[in-house]
Amino acid sequence: MGFITLAVAKKLLHEAEQRAKRIGVSAVIAVVDEGGHLAACHRMDDSPIASIEHAQDKAWTAVAMKRPTSELASLAAPNGELFGINKTNNGRVVILGGGIPILMNGKIVGAVGSCCGDTDHDIEISQAAVEALKIEEQAESSDAQPTAARQHQNYLQEFYEQHLGLVNDARSN
Repeated sequence: MGFITLAVAKKLLHEAEQRAKRIGVSAVIAVVDEGGHLAACHRMDDSPIASIEHAQDKAWTAVAMKRPTSELASLAAPNGELFGINKTNNGRVVILGGGIPILMNGKIVGAVGSCCGDTDHDIEISQAAVEALKIEEQAESSDAQPTAARQHQNYLQEFYEQHLGLVNDARSN
């Protein structure tokens, strides 16, 4: 199990929805894990149906290309070094803004994608979710009580240490 659990995905969806409401738009928000697999998707009332696939593909693209999707537009333009990239992967690569990777310790652990029909709003919505997670992580480093994200990270660390220890013990026998 990776960092993007259902609990983490729900937190990201909540933060993104709050930002969408604050700016007065209805959006579809998707969260994927480090492999680009859908963890959760949320369609706000009155958001375009076409936005469901776009939000998911934006999140997937952010993981697959290891960068925010907003950086791809200029690279995919004619004479750009990635010209035509949006025609690859069965058209799944999205070159519009709104897909933001989630980094932990310099490694991509997932991404948020949003789509409401306005690229600037999509970027703002996804970025709000990712930033809220970063703020939570920073706060937990000084808190006595770990948050869900820290608890999950601790669980994974213990799991890997235990199982790697078992593997190393078996090798030494």
